[in-house]
Amino acid sequence: MSTTLTHLPSPPQDTTPPEGGRNRWAVWRSPDGQPPWARPALLGIAFVAVVLYAWNLPRVDYAPLYSDAVKSMSGSWKAFLFGAVDPQATATLDKLAGSFVPQVVSAKIFGYSEWSLALPQVIEGVISVLVMYRVVRRWAGVVPGLLAAGIFTLTPVAASMFGHSMQDGLLTMCLVLAVDAYQRAVLEGRLRSLVWAGVWIGIGFQAKMLQAWMILPALAIGYLLTAPIETRRRIKHVGIAGVVMLAVSLSWVALYTFTPASSRPYVSGTTNNSAFAMVFGYNGLARVGINLPGAVPDAGRAGGAPALGPPDHPLDMSEAGPGDVGQGPGDRGPGPGDTGPGDTGPGAGQPGPGDMGPGDTGPGDTGPGDTGPGQGQPGPGQSQPGPGDVLVLPNGDVIVGPGGAPPTQADPSKVESRTDPLGWNKLLDGHLGVAISWLFPLAFLALFCGLWWSRRAERTDPVRGGLLMWGVWLVTFTFVFSFGDVAHTAYVASFAPALAALSALGIVMFWRAYQRGGRAAWTLPIAIAAQLAWSAWLWSHYPNFLAWARWGTLALGVLALVVLILARVLKSPSATLVKAGLVVGVVAMLAAPATYAVSVLDSDYSGSSFDANAGPASGSA
Repeated sequence: MSTTLTHLPSPPQDTTPPEGGRNRWAVWRSPDGQPPWARPALLGIAFVAVVLYAWNLPRVDYAPLYSDAVKSMSGSWKAFLFGAVDPQATATLDKLAGSFVPQVVSAKIFGYSEWSLALPQVIEGVISVLVMYRVVRRWAGVVPGLLAAGIFTLTPVAASMFGHSMQDGLLTMCLVLAVDAYQRAVLEGRLRSLVWAGVWIGIGFQAKMLQAWMILPALAIGYLLTAPIETRRRIKHVGIAGVVMLAVSLSWVALYTFTPASSRPYVSGTTNNSAFAMVFGYNGLARVGINLPGAVPDAGRAGGAPALGPPDHPLDMSEAGPGDVGQGPGDRGPGPGDTGPGDTGPGAGQPGPGDMGPGDTGPGDTGPGDTGPGQGQPGPGQSQPGPGDVLVLPNGDVIVGPGGAPPTQADPSKVESRTDPLGWNKLLDGHLGVAISWLFPLAFLALFCGLWWSRRAERTDPVRGGLLMWGVWLVTFTFVFSFGDVAHTAYVASFAPALAALSALGIVMFWRAYQRGGRAAWTLPIAIAAQLAWSAWLWSHYPNFLAWARWGTLALGVLALVVLILARVLKSPSATLVKAGLVVGVVAMLAAPATYAVSVLDSDYSGSSFDANAGPASGSA
């Protein structure tokens, strides 16, 4: 079975280049061994990725505190080396310096601005798309490779994340590049390639710390079980690559550890100024409820950024410059006196003039949850609203002062039909579900069927080895994110490569099973039906969002199922009709995540620098 799934490019019959040599600048031409349409199709997918990821560059926002770190690092070598949040290099954020390096480089080249800080993530996204094609094409063929690149591009969380200044984009790119190097290593038993995989994981560690190591079980198990060399060499290769990976990963931690505390910034997120406590405690085990000594406990975060600097002498950011939290031109965040993520300036927590909204405490301010005098009624001396004031009385009447406007109603398309889950089932519904989980049924069904159908294949079979590696990746991340803390939606973007690869293989694998006939042929209709039901469930969380597209997707899926089922029942179905049923079925399976991803072209659904949600979940986390 597995040999029928493997369509690796065969060497060209004549390896002699044409007269005059091949024009290597003709990037639109497919390489030898690939069909002529492969490269143009890939470039088309890359173009879609560029449009989706770069569309909102003119409207992106600064990431509070993160943008401060970039600004400081771009103006001081000491701040750059240690990842300091302030120009005087007195304190870091709760992140490693390497996570901001691409943005610092961009700021030095193009100047410090919102779009220059987001541009590196656009580039990282396009690189990830192109490398995804190479990885899956080398593993399973051209068509699965193109499907994987397309599915990755149209993953909602990726479409939002790669368009904003988020360090998760660097991590995702590094994981894809690590798999690319691993694949060369596991196919040929090459130590050098496996070492490069370790290097890329180490760089990914600089971006998101322990999250980069979550891929290690997949690569280690895959190499130890399927590399075409003897057991002793496999163990030796994994050990050497592991040492290199550790050295690259812990380089910044070592720099901090061996630099005297008086000569470096204070490590925020800790009580003992320890980089180890910040990396492995505050940003590591604390996510699953285990608090290490010296790390600020998870319960002490209050859902926001850590106190900057020593707990007894926090860093004062009151003189933050343009682009910093709540201040400066172009700031999309809180207004004067308001509080936003990381707002530490004077007056933080005090209501601004004419404020209105949940929890306001200024006299005369009103809105749900107000606690001012009279709780929604005019306060003392304010029997009538002042200029710009809006009063909502207990009976529901709205009193609008001169120049004021009635409170805006919530966007109907973003109304939720049920509570967003926060427990072990957080990936199965709500804002995380619509960000990453659309293709769970297809990916897991492809994993199960692929491993079962290739159970008698040789140990070194590349397709089964790939299924094993991608499967361990998917299961590991599912387990960790289901039972751990997912503070930001962008975390789950590291699912995207495994989901795209397995879903792409599943589409091709089930189609071939359908063509061969027998009981296995029913896996294709089952996959389509499962995807339709799952998509309907996830989409129902935001029932008012593009309802016509939801019903249109269901109609396409039902039509495809009818055609494919009738084709199995009829003795001599039309080949054209069957192919049409397949195409419509694939479109129906991918339509829901694609709709959410494409919605980032509307800035209301594109997310923000702290919120990698596309579609109606934008702004919910």
